[in-house]
Amino acid sequence: MVVPEPKGWRAARPHVVRIARAARSRAERVTRVVAARSTGFTTLQFAAGAATAGLLLAAGAVTVAGPWDSTGQRTAERDRAAARDRQGGTDHGPDSGWSPGTAQGAPKPAPSAPSVLAGLGGSGSAPGGRALAGLLDPLLDDEALGPRHTAAVVDVATGKVLYGRGADDASTPASTTKIATAAAALSAAGADHRIETRTVLAPGSDEVVLVGGGDPTLTAREDAEGYASLRELADETAAALRKRHLDEITLAYDTSLYEGPALHSIGPNPNLARVTPLMVDEARLDDSTSGPADRAADPAEDAAQRFEELLEDRGITARSVDEAEAAKGARILGSVSSPPLSALVERMLTSSDNDIAEALARQTALASGEPASFAGAGTAIRDELRELGLPLDGVRFADGSGLSRDDRMTADLLTALLAEAASPRRPGLRPVLTGLPIAGFTGTLRDRYADETSGTGLVRAKTGTLTGVNTLAGTVVDADGRLLAFAFLATGTTDPTAAQQTLDRAASALAGCGCR
Repeated sequence: MVVPEPKGWRAARPHVVRIARAARSRAERVTRVVAARSTGFTTLQFAAGAATAGLLLAAGAVTVAGPWDSTGQRTAERDRAAARDRQGGTDHGPDSGWSPGTAQGAPKPAPSAPSVLAGLGGSGSAPGGRALAGLLDPLLDDEALGPRHTAAVVDVATGKVLYGRGADDASTPASTTKIATAAAALSAAGADHRIETRTVLAPGSDEVVLVGGGDPTLTAREDAEGYASLRELADETAAALRKRHLDEITLAYDTSLYEGPALHSIGPNPNLARVTPLMVDEARLDDSTSGPADRAADPAEDAAQRFEELLEDRGITARSVDEAEAAKGARILGSVSSPPLSALVERMLTSSDNDIAEALARQTALASGEPASFAGAGTAIRDELRELGLPLDGVRFADGSGLSRDDRMTADLLTALLAEAASPRRPGLRPVLTGLPIAGFTGTLRDRYADETSGTGLVRAKTGTLTGVNTLAGTVVDADGRLLAFAFLATGTTDPTAAQQTLDRAASALAGCGCR
């Protein structure tokens, strides 16, 4: 089965090409530096690292990630691989037509085009536990990691634990919590699930209700860049109202999908808006798309007021704007949908987006029949991971973003999650891996690894930072071309920069390891 390619992706492809070209020049520069400074790299490791970084940089605009097929491979990557390697077929040229699930105008993929993770198991043996201990123990004993730190390393191809240090001790995971949130959401709702925002009108009424579905990426920007557009929704709504000869209405907004408190336990914070099922541009009060920013005090009311302005621009006057629940039997005037969940997961992981994380946690709750609240989402995430057969002793989810200090995870769970996401049995979980930032290239690792060239392009990891907490969990290709999953969690740190650098060195050490 192939998920049809969304129109937003086709429209955004030129932007992806531009970004990919820019990233390619950066990759070439870093590769030259690594080649000059890291004489211990093997040919296999370079090939595996290039496959990892190259394929994912080709799809570097994770905000408009393309469709996913039943193997969990992004179709755009498959097309690129087919055209590049000419394996199992030929490039028929841009005029040869296209089939559902392929980028429009691109050649049909060759039947034997390599998959995203092909070959990353490596032909060499996995590292030995004693050798890994000799490599990692001195690094993890660095005082920068504070008095308490845990770690685990797993061979992704086999799931075998190669190294453990307090690996089953639960501690504060910070933003590495998002790995669990991503896996649970994908498992519960599916990689192709989309979040709908709609407007409805009750029969015999002039009350239009804007119904929030939980999409934090709903945007009012002129260029929606593949996301659900509030402007498009206003177009559809205004057209439907004109057909009914309505040019004056009352406007209401419905946030009944979620339950419980909207404010996170950390209180008002520039890293997270109030968690409501209706918001526009993450309730940001500036033009930013990621990172800390001042937020609207009431994101749902702010979204409704902006929608009112858009309707006014289209000749529809709203007499008032109030909060109200949509009536049963109300007819849909218009609707817009988010990109597939796979794309939201990738953006969330790459940029460490807290608003998307909390929205995905609630989508997990909704798909699991739990209340769409902080508590209900935590229960749903845990239950979904249990269904995946993952180790959950001592694990607790107080939120989906990792901003809560009440979250608890183990290095065992994080590495097991990453290995499960790579399993051929779990193609729907693949965005958990493809969304991880690439060391020296993307997201929260873009500006790290400046002095750790042995890990640049080979380490892909989710970062985590709270005051006194520093974590890093992801995958790395070692010197034998073996794909390893790792997790390092440190509590009690006093110098976040030094702690981050130490964690980066540990991951880079794995990249340079020929530890058979």
